[in-house]
Amino acid sequence: MQLTNRALISPSIYAASILDLRSELRAFEEVGADFVHVDIMDGHFVPRMAFGADHVRDLGKGTTLPLDVHLMASQPELMLDDVIAAGASVLTIHAEATTQLVWCLQRIRRLGAHAGVAISPATPVCAIEGVLNFVDQVLVMTVNPGQAGESFIPQTLEKVRRLRALRGKRPYLIEVDGSIDDETGRLARRAGADVFVSGGYLLKDLKGGLPILRKALEMEDDHAER
Repeated sequence: MQLTNRALISPSIYAASILDLRSELRAFEEVGADFVHVDIMDGHFVPRMAFGADHVRDLGKGTTLPLDVHLMASQPELMLDDVIAAGASVLTIHAEATTQLVWCLQRIRRLGAHAGVAISPATPVCAIEGVLNFVDQVLVMTVNPGQAGESFIPQTLEKVRRLRALRGKRPYLIEVDGSIDDETGRLARRAGADVFVSGGYLLKDLKGGLPILRKALEMEDDHAER
């Protein structure tokens, strides 16, 4: 993964209709999405359950877009091999979910995927400063993971700013996920975010919503220091 001056958009397939995922994937491609965001939830680390390695494999058969997999699961070290073998291009794990964080990130890279680390709203950036050299992407959760209908937490933007300041010459991307729309996306872009995950906002009108979101992000490029 490389830093780019262009904001990248990763629509969340979790927000799509499970009865017509193939059509949704085609629509992602048609409107110019950059990734397909896939949430894996274990019902333990977060209260909800969603998808698994087999689903990642099936989704990969339905799209040419890279799969941006967000693993919201306890002990991710037990799942890395299967999820990457299933076709994850990017695999992001939570810092709070494992005591073997460095090993996991190294393992993800050895298996040929890009490694990401995620932090929940209550987790400070200092908790992951020691692993930033091992990651290709940092995901800042702007809502609590695994919950539905939560409001964007403005205080998380300070984490984006901090990660942007720490990046220096490190090439990791900064991703935001949680109640991202054209307004909150602009705030995150101005703070320094690169990748924008959006579910309900985009999926209610993908063909209309994605161009609006992309235009809103582009409007902030003059304000964000890159």
